Amino acid sequence: MSILREINPNVKSIRESEQEIIDRRAGEINAEIEQGLVKHYKEVLDVSFGDAHGMGLKPLTFVRQVLAACIYPSLLLDDSLPLDVRERAQRFLEDCDGGSIGSYPPMIGVRKAWLSVSEFISRRDGIVSNPDNIFITSGSQHGLILLLKLLVQSEGALRTGVLIPVPCYCSFKNALTAQGAVAVPYYLCEEEGWTVQIKELRKALHAARGHCNPMVLYIINPGNPSGHVQSKASIEEVIRFAAEERLFLMADEVYQSFVYGNGREFYSYKKVLSEMGSPYSSNVELASFHTISKGVMGECGLRTGYVELVNIDPEVMRYTSSLFATNLCVPVVGQIALDVMADPPQPGQPSYALYAQQVQSLQRTLMNNVQRTEEVLSGLPGITCQPIMGGIFAFACLHLSQAAIKHAKEKKLEPDLLYCLRLLEDMGLCASPGCEFGQKEGTYHIRICLASPEATMEDVLQRLKSFHLRFIKEFP
Repeated sequence: MSILREINPNVKSIRESEQEIIDRRAGEINAEIEQGLVKHYKEVLDVSFGDAHGMGLKPLTFVRQVLAACIYPSLLLDDSLPLDVRERAQRFLEDCDGGSIGSYPPMIGVRKAWLSVSEFISRRDGIVSNPDNIFITSGSQHGLILLLKLLVQSEGALRTGVLIPVPCYCSFKNALTAQGAVAVPYYLCEEEGWTVQIKELRKALHAARGHCNPMVLYIINPGNPSGHVQSKASIEEVIRFAAEERLFLMADEVYQSFVYGNGREFYSYKKVLSEMGSPYSSNVELASFHTISKGVMGECGLRTGYVELVNIDPEVMRYTSSLFATNLCVPVVGQIALDVMADPPQPGQPSYALYAQQVQSLQRTLMNNVQRTEEVLSGLPGITCQPIMGGIFAFACLHLSQAAIKHAKEKKLEPDLLYCLRLLEDMGLCASPGCEFGQKEGTYHIRICLASPEATMEDVLQRLKSFHLRFIKEFP
């Protein structure tokens, strides 16, 4: 008997995503180019993932210097490294058994990184963060999955429902499926800048009751792929709704260091919850997530982040600790970078000037890419894009003709998947179709990552512009 018959049915129900179809074809095109097949382009540009370093942005020097000194401690004696780099590495190694990052770290994480995260949150929010409520994880996504294991009942009369935004990135939806949870979609309002609307949350919640037990509300702020940033008032409304409906809040805040919109700033859910006072500040259960993969660090491959839990019952915390302990430990190399993210160089230290310059340059690059992308997209007929307030993606709406939609249906493809496949074939530009993330019926979108050097972004936009104008001429 085939072992496939014994696979967890939840896992078997995870379908191939539209992005996998595009990625497979991109791989084939790259192979064709290597074999000498002539194309209109020399290489495939992949803007489908939020991988800043993969797209050509450079890592921060201080991060890599501290990593190097921890990995190869002989560098601690090398005067070519700044003093604060060597001191930082020395302090980190002192918290590692045997003075080596090759030793097992504590399950809670290396003490230096763990305490740095707690102090980072305290500075950010202006309220004390208890390190006992913080768990270092192998990336924010892994933290989300562990929390789902704790919260989700996948058997019985009513499975656990998790309210998720639409649009929402595919890997979280797959994580819900794998855990046996029911995804309860609530639609962000595109016409008003992808805002979270309480009437939509309430509509989704009430529609779900009866076929699942909605217990969790998942929020992404700043948004992925939408690029929206919630106002303080919006966050307060969501917290009141969660309190009223007794929902566990999961706040995905990994893009918090990239906010561009005029008059917009990032407010953490924990800070707003605290400022709302009783009964909300002491009763609403919250998990907030952050990572070194996004923001100015861009260290996707090091796979490290954290989750902070708020207002969790002590008995539940005991089980939570046991669950996170099954992870054994998070790779130490990523914890070094997490420590730097939480505790960067300060004014007066040798590395501060270069660190601040590189961070400002990165933020300026992203801001310029946002402005240039909005400028190009606004000039293209048949494309509209809500203002990009934060994050690293543009999520533009494609107003496709009936001829294009009909052609896609004949090909048995979603219209925006057809658009992205044609964009890849014709221009060597690999982007993500809106159907990958969910969207309102009859609407079509494309997601583009903006985390790249400005010259690369200009190439991306010119390829998109050239293709789009030909596409709408072919399907007027």
